[in-house]
Amino acid sequence: MKALDCDVLVVGGGIVGLSTAYAITRAAPGTRVTVLEKEAGPARHQTGRNSGVIHSGIYYRPGSLKARFAAQGAAEMVKFCAEHGIAHEVTGKLIVATERGELPRLHALVQRGRENGIPVRELGPAQLAEYEPWVRGLAAIHVGTTGICDFKGVAARLARLARDAGASVRYGAAVRAIGRRPSAVAVRLADGSVLRARALVNCAGLHCDRVARLAGDDPGMRIVPFRGEYYELVPSRASLVRGLVYPVPDPAFPFLGVHLTRGVDGTVHIGPNAVPALAREGYAWHTVHPRELAGTLAYPGSWQIARRHWRYGAGELRRSLSKRAFTDAVRRLLPDVTADDLIPAPAGVRAQAVLPDGTLVDDFLIKESPRVVHVLNAPSPAATASLPIGREVAQRVLEHL
Repeated sequence: MKALDCDVLVVGGGIVGLSTAYAITRAAPGTRVTVLEKEAGPARHQTGRNSGVIHSGIYYRPGSLKARFAAQGAAEMVKFCAEHGIAHEVTGKLIVATERGELPRLHALVQRGRENGIPVRELGPAQLAEYEPWVRGLAAIHVGTTGICDFKGVAARLARLARDAGASVRYGAAVRAIGRRPSAVAVRLADGSVLRARALVNCAGLHCDRVARLAGDDPGMRIVPFRGEYYELVPSRASLVRGLVYPVPDPAFPFLGVHLTRGVDGTVHIGPNAVPALAREGYAWHTVHPRELAGTLAYPGSWQIARRHWRYGAGELRRSLSKRAFTDAVRRLLPDVTADDLIPAPAGVRAQAVLPDGTLVDDFLIKESPRVVHVLNAPSPAATASLPIGREVAQRVLEHL
């Protein structure tokens, strides 16, 4: 049998894959790790196309991986950025109720925050105005541990640290086939080359379910891509928003609603909405991948989502197709904004795992099979939580060795 090329192959060069590679090199120095990323550089999809927020962990079910890893990861991410000179700031954020019907959900978030060990302060309208003079609401909560950072910069630094510790990071390395033997895993790349390793980690994000099937495993879910579309405030109106402002989320959905985010570069992003993407990397309506779209439409879970949540979806679709409708949604929080104040910004696509019955998987999902660890649901707050997720996945794959 041909000698192994490395000990662990990591498929996916987003922040979770690179954090995993970094964690393996720290936990088991000398372990030979190779990261395979199909793009020409790191963090080209979910990592590099989100709102740059370091989430506190207030939203997530107590005891869940999201709750545990987000709170822990937020503190670690701030420390990591400070140690490595990566742009970041602990800004805190406001979650604002604009209608009476949202007040019980706001109070439930206060309770959840306390259960998750997150400091939360309740605010009335006057106190809200002290933080954000242009934002209007009936009540709000202030979450002090939320921040912002440059996640692309974090991913690039993780790649460098992993390389410095002996790992290999290969770009332009798309995986086409995976073969498994009792003692090894083999991966064939688009260029025809084959790499053999003792174990494999699947951190392929938008393509993680497909990679699982290539490895011969049934993931038990499917990635249904949702595009999040953003606008940004024109520079002359950026002073309308000082920090981070969120609406009260609907607990039936993993999406947080249209929010206001002042990033590390001072730009104020507004969004995202959430509409079905017509391709896994469908960052615009005109990007259509017929085979991927057919796969989504053939999946029973997609139709269950549509049947169950068509009203919510219709509203999101309207805001996608009509700038006026999007502006109206923003004006609930920021009454002085006009359509002329908003200019389009790059969109992102969320890799949302959906079960066959239409359930949106609401926690991180990690599954194992012989010699393989699959990360099957890692949308937001995975960037925030990437350091503890990487350690968790590293620990699991090292046990396979």
